[in-house]
Amino acid sequence: MTCACKGIRTCPICESRGKSQIFNNDNTDVDVYLYCPSCQKGWLEGKTCHPNHIGTSIEFPGIFIKQDFVSETEEANISSKIYQTPFVESQSGRRKQDFGPKVNFKKKKLKCGNFCGLPEFSKDLHDRMLKLDILTDFVPVEQCHLEYSPERGSSIDPHFDDFWVWGERLVTLNLLSDTVLYFVSDEHPNVEVQVPMFQRSLIVVYGAARDKWKHGIHRADVKKTRLAVTLRELSPEFSKGGKKMDEGKILLDIALTFKGQAVGTTTNAR
Repeated sequence: MTCACKGIRTCPICESRGKSQIFNNDNTDVDVYLYCPSCQKGWLEGKTCHPNHIGTSIEFPGIFIKQDFVSETEEANISSKIYQTPFVESQSGRRKQDFGPKVNFKKKKLKCGNFCGLPEFSKDLHDRMLKLDILTDFVPVEQCHLEYSPERGSSIDPHFDDFWVWGERLVTLNLLSDTVLYFVSDEHPNVEVQVPMFQRSLIVVYGAARDKWKHGIHRADVKKTRLAVTLRELSPEFSKGGKKMDEGKILLDIALTFKGQAVGTTTNAR
């Protein structure tokens, strides 16, 4: 069997051939703060429910969670439509589908390639997102589906999503199972903030959580198969008033046809 892991990223396949796993859950020196959506704070090893928290807390702005954003029936329908399209092997035991422009992040080059729009089913999701105060002006230009599986040891290392092309808000619909999105920052060494990602919930990462903290998913927190439907908006450079706004408008006109097919292997992992 082969895998798509490159650089420091690993999965059980390449680890069985001697590659060392860099990121894991074995660091006992980390103080784990559990995020509470109600008070928007992280609580050190928090074991109690809001509002009965005890112990040390830290402010953690930049997270919005809407539980039960889709119903069980909608979840089943969306998942069925996603699985009608073949996945491409990705790194760290994941599989992916991309609906977006082809981006070379290192060279800061972007082109439409085979991009023909976001998938049809996401139009209803986007219409519903616009009814949320935090997303009233959210215009997605890229959509990525990532499948996580415990059998493949799926995870994602802590990282920043690109700032050159992707904008302020990262929006993810979490399907099929619960998991945990964790955050780390060089400004807060030995601190990890764990944010719950509930099944059928929508999570928006923005502000400090977007640009000050790296986010990732531990292998141990993928208990069952999970689908992440992530939508991204354009950065100010590609938006109205930006120096690449004409290029951005072309991309948005394509994206919002909602007639897209997965574009296959691209460099859109981040």
